[in-house]
Amino acid sequence: MVIKTTVIGSYPKPSYVNLPDWFKTGLGAGGGSATKRFTELLANQSDEDKNKLEADIMRATTEVINAQAESGIDVVTDGEIRRENYIHFLCRYIEGIDFNNLTEVSCRNGAYVTELPTVRAKVSWRGGWDAVEEWKKSQAASSVPVKYTLPGPMTIIGTICNDFYKHEKDLATDLALIVNHHVRALDAAGCKQIQVDEPVFARMPQKALAYGVGLLDKCFEGVSKDCMKQMHMCCGYPEYLDQKEYLKADPTSYHQLADAIDKCTIDAVSIEDAHRHNDLNLLRMFKKTKVIFGVVQSACSRVETAQEIEDRVKEALEYIDEDRLILAPDCGLALLPEPVLKEKLKNMCTAAKRCSCKKLRSE
Repeated sequence: MVIKTTVIGSYPKPSYVNLPDWFKTGLGAGGGSATKRFTELLANQSDEDKNKLEADIMRATTEVINAQAESGIDVVTDGEIRRENYIHFLCRYIEGIDFNNLTEVSCRNGAYVTELPTVRAKVSWRGGWDAVEEWKKSQAASSVPVKYTLPGPMTIIGTICNDFYKHEKDLATDLALIVNHHVRALDAAGCKQIQVDEPVFARMPQKALAYGVGLLDKCFEGVSKDCMKQMHMCCGYPEYLDQKEYLKADPTSYHQLADAIDKCTIDAVSIEDAHRHNDLNLLRMFKKTKVIFGVVQSACSRVETAQEIEDRVKEALEYIDEDRLILAPDCGLALLPEPVLKEKLKNMCTAAKRCSCKKLRSE
């Protein structure tokens, strides 16, 4: 059995792609600035501008997909190139969310202050953008499966301001219906690798247990059995590359959530391990669910060697069967310089092959 590899979502945007980007402005006040600039860009584009931007996006998407495949990644993403961030791009097409009048809020337990889009009415899918069309374009440019990523309800709520719903759970429920609309459409179109991102789970495990995990089931309701249903929960993201001190989720969060996640509908859960090693007994708690295991840091310029990754994977295999272990970076890759990124992915894929070959020889 060969250990598979994947990535989580984002990739650095090439300089020729003229889009505002949270990762270039910083996730704090700069995030609000990027949101405003993206709104202005959409409002002022000519048809010629739109056509040129689309051509640039697809050029970059193809480059990103090819780079991942050349590194040896088995399941790639489109790098989320066309999004200013992985959450707000979807929100722009949701009725009830106001991008013209942002609200200043303190986020992530006071980690930073920014301006966020605001919920001012009941949310519903307005349309104007098609996830299926986007995925088909990416898959046509790829020789390997392309995974499509969507933000989950709790994570969407974490980056918008609610000025309408009395109960947050009701907003999350309506958002889950919107996510499910896209998941069903993608599945029906042939996309069999779908990931819902819920990093907020690790920071708010009690809310996740109260209703978040149940709504994750709602997000994937009605999809076919051959669809690989995945979710990602990271422990927190820095504002810039190599930031030493930034707010992270409680290291016990994964343990608090593992049993509930293992019992829900998803097939694979993505967790971080490179930036902060877990107690690997955690892996035993996932009795049926595959684990997408973070083996390289996604916001640190130090490159992990193939041997270093291999050693950690061999430790993990003492706690989980190799057919339920998938290797990946901890989180999205958009903060990494491209040479560093390529070396990390190449070493990760080398370690996956080495571990698989050694296991086969031992048998």
